[in-house]
Amino acid sequence: MSEVVSDPVVAATGSGPRVRPPTRRGTELGMLAFAAGLVTLALVLVDGNQQQSLSIQVVFYGLAYLMLFGAAHLAVRRWAPFADPLILPCVALLNGLGLVVIHRLDLAFAARAARNAVTYSALTPRQLVYTTVGLALFALVLALVKDHRAVARYGYTCGMVGLVLLVLPGVLPSSISEVAGAKLWIKLGPLGTIQPGEFAKILLILFVAAFLVSKRDLFTTAGRTVLGLELPRARDLGPLLVAWGIAVGVLALEKELGMSLLFFGTLLAMVYVATERSAWVVIGLALFLAGAYVAYHLFSHVQVRVQNWVDPFAHYDSTGYQMAQSLFSLGSGGVAGSGLGAGRPDLIPAVQNDFIVAAIGEELGLVGVAMLLMLYLLVALRGLRSALAVRDSFGKMLGGGLSFLIALQVFIVVGGVTKLIPQTGLTAPFLSSGGSSLLANYILVALLLRISDTARRPQEPPKAKVPQAPLDQASTVLVQRPS
Repeated sequence: MSEVVSDPVVAATGSGPRVRPPTRRGTELGMLAFAAGLVTLALVLVDGNQQQSLSIQVVFYGLAYLMLFGAAHLAVRRWAPFADPLILPCVALLNGLGLVVIHRLDLAFAARAARNAVTYSALTPRQLVYTTVGLALFALVLALVKDHRAVARYGYTCGMVGLVLLVLPGVLPSSISEVAGAKLWIKLGPLGTIQPGEFAKILLILFVAAFLVSKRDLFTTAGRTVLGLELPRARDLGPLLVAWGIAVGVLALEKELGMSLLFFGTLLAMVYVATERSAWVVIGLALFLAGAYVAYHLFSHVQVRVQNWVDPFAHYDSTGYQMAQSLFSLGSGGVAGSGLGAGRPDLIPAVQNDFIVAAIGEELGLVGVAMLLMLYLLVALRGLRSALAVRDSFGKMLGGGLSFLIALQVFIVVGGVTKLIPQTGLTAPFLSSGGSSLLANYILVALLLRISDTARRPQEPPKAKVPQAPLDQASTVLVQRPS
């Protein structure tokens, strides 16, 4: 219900009472409660199918989930009361579904470890800790960033720090940065590992948004027209060539396709949003194809990914095993799936990280994967809607870039799992096991909510002007000129 606010300025102008738009925080709370109910029910189904009984862990996980997102709701209500009411519930449901699948895998891995007389450390408690830290960062960003436009002043600093974080694992020794052939992590000993690239992507988007706003004329100046396309001038291609060089350099240093594709694709989308000129997209795609061709002939790990994409069964006993098992899982799931806890997704190597979507496809079927994609689509669309509604150019660029980042990452992950494109090693946002991705994505969501809060917040009314008497009725004062 809308709230009528008494406003002396409006009363003075005779335009009637000012109607304050609803914050929709009650709607958000109701959807969070619904998400908590679904997650708890899913945990019960997993335990019932796997153990034929209910464990105390289900109660602990359900209550922890409810308390964490209840606290996140209070943070939004306190620091971003006009934020979009759908983004946080969708993210909460995605995070909860990830907890359910990781718990389901924990049970399978623990049973296998018991048969082999080895110990197994459960992943779900660790994921809950990462969720807690991620939501703490989420609340901290909302509390500290009162206005997203203030971040634009630190655009170049964000770009410098982001670039250092992006290339740092590639230049470090393999003993402290390489896991499963890719140099994406920094090993911190007993504290585990951290993936700096997850934070670098947000910092680089902040830099690109600030750069495009300040240098927009550089990208909108038209050059020659060829086949109906207004090509940019050759000297204006510098920033795009630099971004392309960074993407190829990251691919060479870190042996990782996903981060390079994600960085360059997001940049290209933001340039198109800033200029509305398809010539930049055509040039960017041409650079991407040229880079892909060169990378395939220079780097053996790219050749392996392409071979597994073309025919994983030709290398089933070696590099193609993971991809083949993913296809088997998706095929056995069918339309409705085998049921939570009733499949065998634990046969896929690293299923809790890169291939968690395949586990969902096996046990929830095509219906579950479609629901998953709808949740991601809602987050991206609501972010784009906020970007369109905000009044400043930096907010539009930042909101659009962050929203497209989520959409592109989901496309790369799901496309790789389903063999639509070569598998890249990226993790599904909010679903996969791991701390760096979860922490970085909650910072991303906090920035989106800050932008949406600014977009939906009612404008401050103009200050009342003191009425002045007509000139013929105004009192006069005699001022004596100095001699």
